[in-house]
This record gives sequence, C-alpha cells and structure tokens, in this order.
Amino acid sequence: MSGPLLFISAGDLSGDNAMSRVLAELGSRKPGLRTFGLGGEKLRSLGQEQFADGKEIAVIGFWEVARKYRFFSRLMNKCEEEIKRRTPRCIVLVDYPGFNLRLARRVRPLKIPIVYYISPQVWAWGGRRVDQIRQLVDQMLVILPFEKEFYRNTGVNAEFVGHYLLEDIPSEFIQSPVPQSGQIALLPGSRPQEIERMLEPICCAAAAFNQKYGTRAVITGIHDRYDYESAVRPYAASGISVSFDDSRRIVYESDWVVTASGTATLEVGIIGRPMVIVYRTGFLTYQIARRLLKIDTIGLVNLVLGEKVVRELIQHEVSAARILAEMERLQSDFSRTRAMIERLHQIPERLAAPSGSRRAAEIIESYL
Repeated sequence: MSGPLLFISAGDLSGDNAMSRVLAELGSRKPGLRTFGLGGEKLRSLGQEQFADGKEIAVIGFWEVARKYRFFSRLMNKCEEEIKRRTPRCIVLVDYPGFNLRLARRVRPLKIPIVYYISPQVWAWGGRRVDQIRQLVDQMLVILPFEKEFYRNTGVNAEFVGHYLLEDIPSEFIQSPVPQSGQIALLPGSRPQEIERMLEPICCAAAAFNQKYGTRAVITGIHDRYDYESAVRPYAASGISVSFDDSRRIVYESDWVVTASGTATLEVGIIGRPMVIVYRTGFLTYQIARRLLKIDTIGLVNLVLGEKVVRELIQHEVSAARILAEMERLQSDFSRTRAMIERLHQIPERLAAPSGSRRAAEIIESYL
C-alpha cells in the first residue's frame, strides 16, 4: 500500500538543499511517502517527481522572471492542475515567494494544509506580504532567529526551527581557524544571470590581488550551470582556477572570501572566514528593489548579526577596483579582520536550534 502524498515546491538551489534534509527525515518517519512538484537534483534523488528542470526555474529578478512569463505561467497551471487532481495531504512551499505565494492563492480553496518552510523575506519589504501569508499559510517554519520576533503578533503561525546549514556543513569546518594558506575563495552566485554579472569584476580584482600579494584564487563552480572555464581562461596566468561542487571545502581552505549575497554569506560566516559581499542585478530589478526595500543591508550574515559587520558592494559598486580595495583592507587591516572573525563566530549560536530539519519534518508530518 502506498504512503501519503506530499506536494513540494522548492525553486532554487538552497531551497532544494534545505528541503532535501527535511524530506529525508520525513521518509524515515513515513515509509512509502510520495512527493511531486518542483525542486533540484537533491529532491529528485530522494524520489520527487518534478515538473521542470531545476536549472530552468532558478531565476531571480523582476525583469528576468518577466522574460520567462509564458514558461512560468504554464508551470503554475501544471502545478495547480496536478494538485487538484492528486489532492496531496499537504503542500510544502520552500522560499521562492514570487511563484509560491501565487500558487498558494490558487490552491487555497482546496482546503489542503499549506506549510511554508524558509520564510519569504517579508521583513525586508516592510511587511507588505504579511497579510497575504496570514490568509494563505497554515504554518510558517522560519530559519532565521529574528523572523520569529518579526511574525510575533501578526497572526501568522510561525515557529523557529533553526538553520539547516548547521547540519549541512561538516562540524570540523564550523568556526575553524583561518589556515593562512594564501588562498582566496570566489563565490559568484548559483544562478547563471548572477554569475554572468559578477564573475568578471571578481576575477579582475582577484587577478590583481594575486599578482600583488602572491596569492591564488579558486572559483567555486557548479557543474552544468555556467561555462566557467571560458570565463576564467584570460585569468589563468594570474593564479585563478575553478573547482566544482565543493564550495565549503574551498572556503574552509581559504583565508579570505569574495561572495555574492545570499545563503552563501551565512555559509562563509559559519565557517568563519573574513569576506566581502557583492551583488549586482538587472537595472530594472534594482530600480524597483531600491524603492521597495525597507532595510539598509542585504547580506544575511549582517542581518543575523544585527549590524553591517561585512562590507557590501551593491550594483554600481561591483567593480574590480572597489572589490580589490576591500580585499586589500582585509589583507592589511589586521585588527578589523580579526574583529570581523570574532563577530562571525557568533553566528552558529544565533542560528542554532536542536535538530532543525527533524523538527521541520515533525511539524510537516503532523499535517500528513
């Protein structure tokens, strides 16, 4: 006899990674559990039936999504039709709010419980989506400590379950001493359009830094995501190489990091490496975002620490010259770099909760 049916929508790499840990826990608790929906390779490897290639749906930005309107419209219709036809016991939405909140509105009349794992960053947008979440979501599972406080007194049923990265990153990497290896880790993002916009200025800065200080730099690449080799070829003589699908080890073995904004900043912070955060998006997306955002920092590592501990270079600031200047500050200003490391070592404690993925699985199981 087959087990309960669960719909999961995880639209990007970090969501796929986080939900795969929860699904593994659920699978051990609910033999025969079946899942369908959206996700990446990790959820697929756990048996999820998927309606689209994970690389196709990992798109960010207003204009970037608009360009694929027909694709996402068809995908939305497909998800809605299959949920109606199969009537899963529960719907689990993972981050990816532009798509997931619209899907939640469409399927809400079906009276199927909706659990949202990894909250949309409503706190960054002045709470504009809180009313929508209260109406559409039965249970919000948050992974950042300040989100529980944000949702307090909003009528949203929210529980802090802790951050999956503390389970995902090898324990020997967490708060590890800087190795003094002379290596720099370069993390240009996981989505093709992010890599396209940020890899070149990051490489230019790293090449100049290597030539001046005798260091080497390693780009953390993702197989089948981007043609890194062609992009890096002009810088090969300047000590820049690519390593695939092993970003945390590269960070662990490095002295400094240049990283795109996103979950990666928390990974670097948990490991304990001084860093520079960079982010550049499309012109239209940036113009819209700068008018809507209600916070003065975008780096998750800074948000968790409650202050701008790590320098952020945003949009027009993402140039080789600016990145190089910040890298040289990390190299020369020892007291500042040491203070940054000490603050980063506070992150694991702030993100911790006992067995976060297991707790999330327990809550989802209660709806099955």
